[in-house]
Amino acid sequence: MHDFVRWPMTAIAGIVENGKVWIGGDSAGVGGLSLSIRSDPKVFINGEFVFGYASSFRMGQILEHMFSPPVPYENENGMAYMVKRFIPGVKDALKAGGYQHYDNGPEMGGTFLVGYRGTLYEVESDYQVVRVRQSYAACGCGRDLILGSLHATEQYDLTPKDRIAMALDAAVAFSAGVRGPYTVLSI
Repeated sequence: MHDFVRWPMTAIAGIVENGKVWIGGDSAGVGGLSLSIRSDPKVFINGEFVFGYASSFRMGQILEHMFSPPVPYENENGMAYMVKRFIPGVKDALKAGGYQHYDNGPEMGGTFLVGYRGTLYEVESDYQVVRVRQSYAACGCGRDLILGSLHATEQYDLTPKDRIAMALDAAVAFSAGVRGPYTVLSI
């Protein structure tokens, strides 16, 4: 008999509105054909940051409970901070927590959204930091469904929390790896 690691198949949605970052996520944990609804949220706040993660529950646990974000320098640009100091800190925490791995040479981590000082960033598994032009982003197996919903609702007078819930509903309706309940936080 084999034990299966439960991965967050995941739908994570992020929106920036009026200088505030909102991130929401589902509760699915999937291993093979087994599904569990997790009580440990994939969305959390750590200091000045709101996180929503895909990839691995272990990665999320490290980011939430072991990672201490570096204090930014006075007047430090957000993207420069993210690339030069935040990501090295993430890598150190993931390595200390036994999660970071090497795939044919490069260091690999996981995928997550992070909101910091009114800006939404995507961090990819190779640690690249992404800022997209639109005011929303997503990650996980429900990514494309979420992006479609957020694009379609952008023109309506809805709260960020309502738009995220609608996007997660779309992912639940059409992805086997996404389930409620949802966690939505802002910073």
